[in-house]
Amino acid sequence: MCLIVFAWKLIPCTPIVFAGNRDEFYDRPAAAADWWQDYPNIYGGRDLQSGGTWLGMTTIDGADSLTSKFAAITNIRAPSEKREDARSRGELVANYLKGDLSAQGYIASIRDTVADYNGFNLLIGDKEDLIWFSNRNQDDVRNGQPLPPGIYGISNASLDTPWPKVVRTKAEFASMICQRAPVDAYFEVLANTTPAPIAACLTLAFHLKWNVCCHRPA
Repeated sequence: MCLIVFAWKLIPCTPIVFAGNRDEFYDRPAAAADWWQDYPNIYGGRDLQSGGTWLGMTTIDGADSLTSKFAAITNIRAPSEKREDARSRGELVANYLKGDLSAQGYIASIRDTVADYNGFNLLIGDKEDLIWFSNRNQDDVRNGQPLPPGIYGISNASLDTPWPKVVRTKAEFASMICQRAPVDAYFEVLANTTPAPIAACLTLAFHLKWNVCCHRPA
């Protein structure tokens, strides 16, 4: 997943509103979002290579119950730091959803193992807290702490890093939240393929051709 935006505790009776796009490797098998047969209270996609997931939630009593836990993850762009022997980041999401720990308890339980993974942004929540946690950006005071109410965006850098797609999508997302827009409107925003200005792309981590051409309309 390369972009997620979310509103936390801004709408009465709706703790979180979330929208996201996932970048995928077509040669890596994955299952679409569904209820997991081996964990019937988990709903999400599934990485069929390593068994983890990039986005999921749990319910207390199945499909008709209220959401109990939520989790999502993005990779962090750091080509020079990539390890081929790293553990799959998707297991961080799956293990949280499978377990009984609170969001804060789970973060405490994985702190000593985060060096086993390539760079990640982990977003996990329960009924009480929503936490952003990264094994990079250790100087950010928000890292590993419950987030206050607000609208946030995560791509392949730190929380709210002002990459063009994050800035644009957060602004559109905030407008839709205020207007109580229908669900289809969020999909339209996520499907936006308008290229960012060249000057904005020059500040990003990868070569310009990767920042411009991957999502440029044919």
